[in-house]
Amino acid sequence: MTTAARKSPLRSKTLRAVPATLDTEHRAEEPALPVMMSRASMLSEYAIHLRTVNNKHGRPYQEKTVRTYSEAVRTLEAWMTRERLQGDFTGLTTATLNTFFRAYYDSHDRGGTNSVQRNLRTFFSWLEDEFDVPNPYRDKRLQRYAAPTGATPKTLSPEFVTDLLKVTGNGHPRVREFEKVRDHAMIRVLTEGLRAEELLSLRLGDLHLNQGLLQVVPLKDARAAGEGRIIPLQPKTVIALTRYLRAREHHKLSDSDWLWLGSRNRGHLTYSGLYRMVNRRAKDAGYGSVSPHQFRHTFANDLLSAGVAEGDVMQVAGWKSRSMVDRYASDMATSRAVKAVKRMGDRY
Repeated sequence: MTTAARKSPLRSKTLRAVPATLDTEHRAEEPALPVMMSRASMLSEYAIHLRTVNNKHGRPYQEKTVRTYSEAVRTLEAWMTRERLQGDFTGLTTATLNTFFRAYYDSHDRGGTNSVQRNLRTFFSWLEDEFDVPNPYRDKRLQRYAAPTGATPKTLSPEFVTDLLKVTGNGHPRVREFEKVRDHAMIRVLTEGLRAEELLSLRLGDLHLNQGLLQVVPLKDARAAGEGRIIPLQPKTVIALTRYLRAREHHKLSDSDWLWLGSRNRGHLTYSGLYRMVNRRAKDAGYGSVSPHQFRHTFANDLLSAGVAEGDVMQVAGWKSRSMVDRYASDMATSRAVKAVKRMGDRY
């Protein structure tokens, strides 16, 4: 009994005819033509790359880092357009980059050049690996720009924080509007010293309100370890979070694991939403613009002014470098010194 041949489930291979005039034997040995991409396409590929690989600490790049690195490339591209430079980024030489960094230095009041130069380093490493081109950052002729010294982070006045809490309902139990209750709770958590990214990354499971604590997932391997650090909360912050969770139950996306949800039943809050919220509330209270990160500066200063040991401040803030305490607490250093001398009174 003969067995019928079974049909293959695979797609049949159909070979296209090759013209007789072509030498197919040596065709693969012809040098490949250089790939020329638009600068926009190259930037898009780079952003995709960042979202699919880990940083040097073995962690995925945070979305804010992806935006920051991409913005540095867009800054370079805008300069190339103004200078009418042709081609993509692979043709940039060390001399051209030196010209760009000097132009940036001169046009930005001599500030920020170190950050742009640092943020472009990963991009040129990616170009080197992806397109097999020389990396200007390996060239000793590349002019390096140091970070500015003596920069003083600004702290927020107690009056400002108090007024901001007032315009968001001041924690009154009869204030039940979702947006006000949420904003009040977020501002309270900001005063506990979290980074903006840490606040926005909070999930429901990170709250331990029965113990007056929350846990933040480490964002920077050099500054946090293990599964995250524990943040002790002020009693009013615990109450504000409890009331927000109650208001959150009526949100369309209340089943989401993200803690902070957008108004009008939108998804979880992003940094741009946080920035707009803080500045909208500042305007409501009669103040100018403010950065969410300034709450962290204020937190460090307040703890040190209250006599909290520097090691304890570093632990709560998630810092491993002693220099971070110096930088974040420098704004009110003179004020603290004057108060300390006054407390001593007459010594002789």
